[in-house]
Amino acid sequence: MKQKNITRQVGQVTAYGILFSISFSHMLNDMIQSLIPSIYPLLKGEFALSFAQIGLIQLTFQMTASILQPFVGAYTDRHPQPYSLALGMCLSLSGLIFIAFASSYTGILISVALIGAGSSIFHPESSKLANMASGGKRGLAQSIFQVGGNTGTAVGPLLTAIIVVTYGRNHAAYFGLLALVAILVLIYVGRWTKERMKTLKSLKKSVSVENYNTHLSKRVVHRTVVVLLILIFSKYVYLASISSYFTFFLIDKFGVSVKASQLFLFGFLAASAVGTFFGGPLGDKYGRKYVIWFSILGAAPFALLMPYLNSLVLTCVFSIIIGFVLSSAFPAIIVYAQELMPGKIGMISGLFYGSSFGIAGVMAALLGVLADFKDIYFVYHLCSFMLLLGLIAYFLPNLKALSEEKAEGVKRP
Repeated sequence: MKQKNITRQVGQVTAYGILFSISFSHMLNDMIQSLIPSIYPLLKGEFALSFAQIGLIQLTFQMTASILQPFVGAYTDRHPQPYSLALGMCLSLSGLIFIAFASSYTGILISVALIGAGSSIFHPESSKLANMASGGKRGLAQSIFQVGGNTGTAVGPLLTAIIVVTYGRNHAAYFGLLALVAILVLIYVGRWTKERMKTLKSLKKSVSVENYNTHLSKRVVHRTVVVLLILIFSKYVYLASISSYFTFFLIDKFGVSVKASQLFLFGFLAASAVGTFFGGPLGDKYGRKYVIWFSILGAAPFALLMPYLNSLVLTCVFSIIIGFVLSSAFPAIIVYAQELMPGKIGMISGLFYGSSFGIAGVMAALLGVLADFKDIYFVYHLCSFMLLLGLIAYFLPNLKALSEEKAEGVKRP
């Protein structure tokens, strides 16, 4: 009994220092990743690339960052690797050096593949670590972790506009300093993880699987995972159109400069970072189903109207609203999925992070081909309808309500 109480006490302590450390590392990691789409206008001009070739760069990055993730997560569920996060960041550092000095299109593809491989290690492991450090506040922990990534994604294009667009592609090597800082932080996190796992092993129990909803049948769990993946599909098809082609859309429609387009993209991404923070805690309090429902379906009206706007200011305002509302879904979806499959935190995190990267990559390539065949306006008209798939959130079980009903049943004599 005493050992059980000690275990529960360990699990209920939220390790904010670790959460903010991995959030900070996530910020640096995604800041590095955001460099890739941010320099597309430069690459397009330097190598005379088509939209389809730009899409292939994004596809290469997204696929290397997605295919490995579920396998990395599944492997580390069985064989924990405390220092794997630092190793993944080393791969990203290598990719940065390559992308700064690559002299051919093939070299660019190799560069983004290295950065993608680093990401495939970082995301499932760090998401699992956030769960371990949450102390039961899983939604809050995922939001803290995720807001770091979204902040990096938002700030990255801004730094790219200031440094790389102004002074040249070889200055992307300076982003390697961010990777070195992240490696040092992740070594510290790895030491904490190693000690934490020793403590949990000595207590013969992993607190990471406590308080999960295990009362659903396998059939319901699998069906629910499919619904969640469809929601991820709808969200990331639309995000692919924004992250890869929003700058081109603004340049073509409103005649803004490359630097100005990066600032407008920063507005969207910054709003996404803010929105991410609210999704997790609101899911903890009110239930993740409602957050998912509101997030994806709530952004749909603004996405449907945005292609018809003839005002640059209104277009940017709508993009900020869309970014804020849509971004709140992801931490809620991740934690919801983790609660469905206890004991497989790494695998399920890798599956959903990998799916998000893979969908975004494939769609970036396909949307590039579509933009060449039709035009960039048609792409935004088409993608805006994808968010209507948020309607299928209706079929998600309300895990919070079911858990409360189960708890009430246990209390009754």
